[in-house]
Parts: sequence; structure tokens; C-alpha cells
Amino acid sequence: MELTAKMITIDCAEPRELADWWAVVLGAEVAQDFGEFVILAARPLVLGFQRVPEEKPGKNRVHVDFSSPDREADVDRLVKLGARVVGEHTAPGLAWTTLQDPAGNEFCVSG
Repeated sequence: MELTAKMITIDCAEPRELADWWAVVLGAEVAQDFGEFVILAARPLVLGFQRVPEEKPGKNRVHVDFSSPDREADVDRLVKLGARVVGEHTAPGLAWTTLQDPAGNEFCVSG
């Protein structure tokens, strides 16, 4: 058996609204809008946004990690677009910022 990752799906209250935000962040476009489920083709990632009735209960168990040649500038840009910085982290040879999108979903940007 061989599994191939095709998409990361994010639960949210307003799929199109959150997909539109991520489209601006990633310079991507909404590929399909099914109302309850919206697909964003953000090569090489495909992100899905799925409507769920409940609020996010706490920290994500899975999140997306992005890299940037200028982490500080990209974090500043993301905050101006509506993201919120949750924390700054370092480990030997690695630094990253954890943020939340407007719906509270965590993601990271490393340098």
C-alpha cells in the first residue's frame, strides 16, 4: 500500500472567508467552492476549508509549517493581514514563529 498526501483540511466556521484570507497570504486562488467545503490550490500545498459547527477547542493537533528566507518580514506581513503571533521559538540551528490565522488555527513560519 502506498499513501500520497493530497490536501490538508482546516475546520472552520466560514470556509470561503478563511480560504480567501489564505489565498491572499499564499498568493493563491480558490480552485473549488462547494459552500461547506472550499479548496485552495496553493502549490505545492492544497488546502481545504471545511465548515464545522463547533468552536476550535484548543491547540491544533496538526498544523502547517511554512519556511521563509525573511521570517521577520513575512511574520510582519501576516500580522498586518490579520494573523496573531502566539510565540517565538528556537532550537539549535532553527528558529520559528507560531501564529494563528483569523479563525484561530495555528501555523508556523521558520527562517
